[in-house]
Amino acid sequence: MTERAPTLAGWGNLPRPGREVLSEDLEAASQGAVLSRGLGRSYGDSSLPPPGRSEVLGTRLADRILAWDPQRGVLRAEAGFSLWEFNRLFLRRGWFISATPGTQFVSLGGMVAADVHGKGHHRFGGFGSHLRALRLRMADGSIVECGPDREPELFWATVGGMGLTGHILEVECQTQAIPTPWIYSESERIDDIDHFIAALKGSSERWPFSVGWIDCLSRGKRMGRGILDRGRWAEPHETGGRPLPVTRRLAVPFDFPSWVLGRLTVRAFNTLYYWKHWQRARSGLRTPDSFFYPLDAILHWNRIYGRRGFTQYQCVLPDSAGKGAARRFLELLTSRGGASFLCVIKDCGAQGQGMLSFLQPGISIALDIPVRDNTQALVDTLNELVIAEGGRIYLAKDAFTRPEHYAAMDPRLPAFTALRDRWDPQRTIRSAQSVRVFGDPR
Repeated sequence: MTERAPTLAGWGNLPRPGREVLSEDLEAASQGAVLSRGLGRSYGDSSLPPPGRSEVLGTRLADRILAWDPQRGVLRAEAGFSLWEFNRLFLRRGWFISATPGTQFVSLGGMVAADVHGKGHHRFGGFGSHLRALRLRMADGSIVECGPDREPELFWATVGGMGLTGHILEVECQTQAIPTPWIYSESERIDDIDHFIAALKGSSERWPFSVGWIDCLSRGKRMGRGILDRGRWAEPHETGGRPLPVTRRLAVPFDFPSWVLGRLTVRAFNTLYYWKHWQRARSGLRTPDSFFYPLDAILHWNRIYGRRGFTQYQCVLPDSAGKGAARRFLELLTSRGGASFLCVIKDCGAQGQGMLSFLQPGISIALDIPVRDNTQALVDTLNELVIAEGGRIYLAKDAFTRPEHYAAMDPRLPAFTALRDRWDPQRTIRSAQSVRVFGDPR
């Protein structure tokens, strides 16, 4: 009986031929490797090997803390050290990484490569704003230490560079002191997208963290209705010294049938979720897990999309596009039959210094799309709107964007290409995504 060749996938469960080679010694194992991969939580093909190569270097065993300064909150760790492990060790000791994404099951190296952001981007920026230094294995085999004041061009190309400038071996970052490990939050039910955008912008002026869930299937007066969450770290007098509980997690044990997330079931879920928030406004203490990482409470939740998998489409619509950009996006999405029960909207602050960092001042919209026969056409249509609005998509989530669309979105791409030409002219380091989007050799 012939053995099936191993496959590797991102979080969207779209497999490609390939496997991970794991090592605790990244400095040795990265020599000659085509790509490094963390915990595999990028959704598309950015952590998958390019055509013709079957192996990528998995970093998750290289997860040691190398230095910790408890007075300044400066951490240096290997690239495979995870945000989950940081929170386990330091959250109750009064430290947090404010540029935290929507999952804590990510590695520091992956956070650098994607220049991750979170509910506080308008206040804290992306992860690149908190970085002090990186140690890289370059394509020619050399080891380079870089930072904002040392090889700065290489450093800022690596921040948000999707792992294509060099193998990230070590990360040094600044963490933030917090008064307690609890979040004080307010949530509000909002009736339509125009009021939602206004409330989101208003919340950003007063709250360090804000995020919204919106119903992306409702039309007319109810278009974009949803729930707006905002939060801040609770003060000691508000918690009464209550200890933070350990989060209990469930797991999805198998791939769901594809019909489970059809348009009717998604519409029913969205209606129930919206009216579950029967009070117009709520407030109180919440754990950081429930506020920052609600989906982490369900392990392997990506299995609900079935064996065909899914993609997440995340774009930023800049403030320069005007107040109606989010409505125009939703109108196009609903007219093309886009059904998503997970549609997240955030306010974004200043553009990061990373050469390909995703965010810019505006509104970010992220939605999960089950893979169907028309998915490529839907992504093409959404990308054309985003280009017209002056926005761009997030490479860490992408699996379908065409190279001409991405080039039209990001005028910084030629500078990034020129830097890679200088450090890696043969494109020794590349991914399935860089072949698809940037035209790297197969």
